[in-house]
Amino acid sequence: MAEKKWILMVSLAFIMVMSPLSSRIMESAQVQHLNMGELASLVLGKFQFWATVDNGGEKKTVESRAIGPNMTACHHSYGRPDLLVYCCPPGFEKSVPFVDFELPEPPSPVKVRRPAHLLDESFIVKYNKALSIMKSLPYDDPRSFARQAELHCQFCTGAYEQLNYSDTPVNIHRTWLFFPWHRMMIYFHERILGSLIGDDSFALPFWAWDIPESMPMPDYYVDENSAFFHTERDFSHFPPRVADLDYTTDQNHPHRSNDEQIDVNLKFMYTQMVSGARKTELFMGCTYRANDGYCDTTGTVEHAPHNTLHTWLGSSLNPGREDMGKFYSAAKDPIFYAHHSNIDRLWEAWRKINNRRLDITDPDWLDSFFFFYDENLKLVKIKVRDVLDITKLGYSFEEVDHPWLNHRPPPSVPPKQARQMLKLKENKNQVFVPDFRPDGRVLDGSFTVKVFRPAKRESKEEEEETIVVYGIEVKGNDYVKFDVYVNLSDETKMNPKFREFAGTFAHIPGGGAAMKKKMKLRLGVSELLKDLEADEDESIWVTVSPATVSCSNVSIEGIKIEYIE
Repeated sequence: MAEKKWILMVSLAFIMVMSPLSSRIMESAQVQHLNMGELASLVLGKFQFWATVDNGGEKKTVESRAIGPNMTACHHSYGRPDLLVYCCPPGFEKSVPFVDFELPEPPSPVKVRRPAHLLDESFIVKYNKALSIMKSLPYDDPRSFARQAELHCQFCTGAYEQLNYSDTPVNIHRTWLFFPWHRMMIYFHERILGSLIGDDSFALPFWAWDIPESMPMPDYYVDENSAFFHTERDFSHFPPRVADLDYTTDQNHPHRSNDEQIDVNLKFMYTQMVSGARKTELFMGCTYRANDGYCDTTGTVEHAPHNTLHTWLGSSLNPGREDMGKFYSAAKDPIFYAHHSNIDRLWEAWRKINNRRLDITDPDWLDSFFFFYDENLKLVKIKVRDVLDITKLGYSFEEVDHPWLNHRPPPSVPPKQARQMLKLKENKNQVFVPDFRPDGRVLDGSFTVKVFRPAKRESKEEEEETIVVYGIEVKGNDYVKFDVYVNLSDETKMNPKFREFAGTFAHIPGGGAAMKKKMKLRLGVSELLKDLEADEDESIWVTVSPATVSCSNVSIEGIKIEYIE
């Protein structure tokens, strides 16, 4: 061990000696080179497991597992399980200088992002001009619209490898990096647009599809004579059609009137943003550290309305409902940016609802980093910790109501009556045990299982009870969605506007081998069980209902209940 520590010390000394020399060679004191940074990280990474702390005989490894991409290791990736794509930037193999991110200076004007349905004509004209210029830039300019779109492809399909882990791709979907990475992308995209028209106060609008008056697609996105128009969309979903936040497919979904869809949307949002998102991992997605191959649990809002609206917007004429319907192509549609501006706003809303007490403090998350070109064509290294305060980033969202906060879903049947109906059904019909291992159960139809609840400790009142659907395996190329209900006594009322609805699994296949691994669906149900007067029961009935025909390509290993502290 002494010899290993000596080697580590020599390696660190070498890096420290070389750093000043390399700095004098560089054009600027702020500029660094990826190849030098990668060399240092590689040496440190090789010896990290030798850096230990001896505490009374107990040795603890000191190791950072923050995620970062190896920018010189880009390759083909899978946009769909059946489609190999290439979205690597030109010349990625060469060393590229970069600067560390710096917050904008306070004199910079605060950018106020406004809801898309409230924009005046002068702003629409200005935004259209900026977008037109961006679309006209040559491909070798990283500010061009084509290159901006490919950023999403690179980090959502596993095109880059993790720094120091050549066999492990970087994927920001289905992880706790989902919200911060998209915030970074939107932030730089916004600054580039503003610089192209010489307006440093320019702010992206947000499509507030969680507000009734803003649920239809904004009108200017369907203007064929504007830069906002995109041919690869589902034209049947154009205004005045209200966005379906719980979208399955048109072939397997009852058509609702706009008024009914609005009601469903608001109650669905309450489940996804409030009652089902009372713990950090339920909302943010699973923990994702360096050398982790993949994450197995997606956050509530990423499942829906994020994934569902991506699919709703994409063209039904394309095999994967491209462009918005697949992550490799989604950012080619200008509406992607208004959609994700609203996702960014909802992250802030969730943080505010929970008084910031659920914010992540893990250094592996805070120190995870990515690279983006800014409006001055500088490559910028930016960490998650850099983007957690939007005030310091220099933008804000125009205040709008959150009507879904007041749309807590009611039980479809009075709880006492529902309990009697469920007992009768249990006596007449087979109720499956909730463990289907080793072969799993194919989701070719709805089924109900009886799940016994672990004893809840009185001292753990802040625990969140969760239903865990585990061992989910998805085959095929199609969008998959299934819903989960608790104590459902009337199958005709399988609808998110009722309290029995616990949550949804909405999955967009793609991203290579890592995204084909088995997954979990974790649903917070503590408030739901109280509303159904089932919080003191020894067991509950859990119904899994396929919402898409593609669920016949899905199997699960079982259902259980766990608590999150």
